[in-house]
Amino acid sequence: MSALVLVSPLAGWSTPLEEVPDPVFAGRMLGDGVAIDPLGSTLYAPCEGEVVLLPETRHAITLRTAQGLEVLMHLGIDTVGLGGEGFEALVALGQPVRTGDALIRFDLDLLARRARSVLTPILLVGGEGTLARRVQSCAVTVGDVLMEWTPGSAAADGAAARAGAGGTRGRTVRVALEHGIHARPAAQVVAAIKGLGAEVSLHVGGRQADARSAVALMTLGVRGGGQVEIRAAGPDAAAALDAVEAVLSAAEPATVSSMPSSASATAPASSPRVQLEPLRPGTVLRGVVASRGFAIGRAAVLRVREIALEEAGAGFEHEARELDRAQVLVRAALEQARIGAVEPAAEVIEAHLALLADPHLQSRALHCIGQGKSAGYAWRAAIRESVQALRALDDARMAERADDLTDLERQVLIALAGEQAPSVPALPSGAILIAQELLPSQLVGLDAERLAGICLAAGGATSHVSILAAAAGIPALVALGPTVIEIVEDTALILDAEAGELCVDPGERRVEAARARMTRNAERRARERQAAQRECRMADGTRIDVLANLGSMADAEAAMRNGAEGCGLLRTEFLFLERRQAPSEAEQRDEYQRIARALAGKPLTIRTLDIGGDKPIDYLPLPEEENPALGLRGVRTSLWRVDLLDEQLRAVLAVEPVEQCRILLPMITDVVELRAVRARIVEASRQVGRAAPIELGVMIETPASALIADVLAREADFFSIGTNDLTQYTLAMDRGHPQLAARLDALHPAVLRLIARTAEAAHGRGRRVAVCGGLASDPAAAPILIGLGVRELSCVPAAIPGVKALIGELTLEQCKRRAREALEQESADAVRALSPAPAAATGEPASAGA
Repeated sequence: MSALVLVSPLAGWSTPLEEVPDPVFAGRMLGDGVAIDPLGSTLYAPCEGEVVLLPETRHAITLRTAQGLEVLMHLGIDTVGLGGEGFEALVALGQPVRTGDALIRFDLDLLARRARSVLTPILLVGGEGTLARRVQSCAVTVGDVLMEWTPGSAAADGAAARAGAGGTRGRTVRVALEHGIHARPAAQVVAAIKGLGAEVSLHVGGRQADARSAVALMTLGVRGGGQVEIRAAGPDAAAALDAVEAVLSAAEPATVSSMPSSASATAPASSPRVQLEPLRPGTVLRGVVASRGFAIGRAAVLRVREIALEEAGAGFEHEARELDRAQVLVRAALEQARIGAVEPAAEVIEAHLALLADPHLQSRALHCIGQGKSAGYAWRAAIRESVQALRALDDARMAERADDLTDLERQVLIALAGEQAPSVPALPSGAILIAQELLPSQLVGLDAERLAGICLAAGGATSHVSILAAAAGIPALVALGPTVIEIVEDTALILDAEAGELCVDPGERRVEAARARMTRNAERRARERQAAQRECRMADGTRIDVLANLGSMADAEAAMRNGAEGCGLLRTEFLFLERRQAPSEAEQRDEYQRIARALAGKPLTIRTLDIGGDKPIDYLPLPEEENPALGLRGVRTSLWRVDLLDEQLRAVLAVEPVEQCRILLPMITDVVELRAVRARIVEASRQVGRAAPIELGVMIETPASALIADVLAREADFFSIGTNDLTQYTLAMDRGHPQLAARLDALHPAVLRLIARTAEAAHGRGRRVAVCGGLASDPAAAPILIGLGVRELSCVPAAIPGVKALIGELTLEQCKRRAREALEQESADAVRALSPAPAAATGEPASAGA
């Protein structure tokens, strides 16, 4: 076997590993090599090999050479906590590469601001041989010789000796490490069993890895909160199991990129705090808009800690009685809070009450108490088992329910301790709250009069906290990443929850400009609310309908106040969730009739029940599915349970006046599904004595339905494009994934091309096409959607005045030109960068080329 020469994968300064500010790398626990202080922004292959490790965070990559040597390159220190931000993989897992091929593109400025260090270790892992030469303490350029590895004779295989006798032992543990098994914990596992007489392996999902190979452990892709099975054989098997469990069960030390989990309570004011260096003045952090708006304020930082629990209980009767006592207290507090609560806070309270009474949670908690655990430990175990199951569904709406469970966990544990809920910060006037995550009960406990905005490191745009913030008109950004926690208390901030940006310590000039913008925005909103009561027409007279997405009677009332021209999407799930049996036909009819009256004769588009494997309900047992998002959901579930479908159809058909309603079918991917539902509508019309036909439309929310839109248009009366699901299915990105949320943009050219195809097919048959997904509420998208042929936008109620005002400034020709430009772009960012933000979104004068 010949020697292997490795060239420098980066331009920069080569330095000894001892200089790396991390004991795992500096101590060569993962392998030997050098580190490079980079000057460029692209990582190249130092040799030929195959990509055997490329985590979804893209902060590191490992190549395996023909000699069996593994080359690990780790861009910066503590960069796993960036969640992939600033990194772009240029190769794929399993891909062969040649020396000099580009592997990863990275944002060096971002790493310099947010990583503990930009020093990049280049390590040689495994393989039988010697690092014969290394070039260090000097400048290097890409392609310079960096290291030379020479093969040696194979070492004696100690595996059999370590295994010895005594059989194999196993143990399943939960990985408490926030970022899962990445480089540091993998090295710690290897170090923990070094010298022990045992063969140890980790097993998860049918895959296994030798615990003495750090690279093999990382390739398992185990995330924080996941479970792994540890197996060990040999005379020291028991000690090995204990050693590995100790590493995997220990929380990672808090760093800039590793903050406490969301399952926590507010820390008391006296809690020790990490001393942080202030971010550079003018630093701009980018996140996902959860509630639109604009605010100037000062940072109020909410820090959290885990609630400490005793594991051992004092007997079944005592612990079961204690759990019941705590739940009674929490239920009473929730019922008291429900008195006088308005939507959507009332919906959140109802959800918490329903979860508190959930028989599955009670059963799991009592089972755990029966195993000798304390009430608190058992309650936490039951909750977290359910949280893990919900988050494993990879569905944003189920992740929202997981947040509610975490909130309920906290409330019951506090009641068990005999304490009042930990106080949230006493906010100064104009506070912008900074936190890792925020629970609904914490938000409700804040002084809304003093709260100017919310900025969260994690979270999702469709969580209950986001919904509550939007309902209260509080600007909010989520998924800002761990750097937001670095913000020092009382730092001046400008929160732009229109552009998705948070400016830290902006300086007086920017603050003055922001104040002027707020004044203009307030004046503009007043004009928009007044003008919104008129029908929406473009500057050239083209008629565009602006309707509302509704999920309750309260939504309908708010939509009418904001100038909605009808309802483009009524989500009927609100009638079916949080209850023990399906609503009756009469109950459904009465609720639809109430909403129809609130709309004063304007169009009401009622979507049939969009429920399925990813959104289970107690009284509708569905078959267990490996991938619920691709299983029984939407119209598939309705055609599986036609009894529920028929009841809903009869309820809709009975609403008066008969011409007001139209029916919308979710998740249509085949014309056969459309025909089947239309046949049932004919029969349901006969049963209720209705002679007038009703319009039947389909939602375009998968690439399949967009690609056969011409076929569907032969039989559907109208189309409504659900951009949320269409985007996640087109881009293969879960919209609830915290590391992908910022990249999931419906203005991606691939999504726009599917919308264009749908509109073209609809117009070819004289069908109307609407957009009812989140993109309809995005001011930057309105000109493009209209240019593509969309003539109806169904928005969240709060967005209606601004969208109508924006459309009134545009001409159809301007929109068509913008749409053509958008379709030619390479990315969503490029689409958004086509021109300045619309006037209606910023309060600035509109540009001539709007």
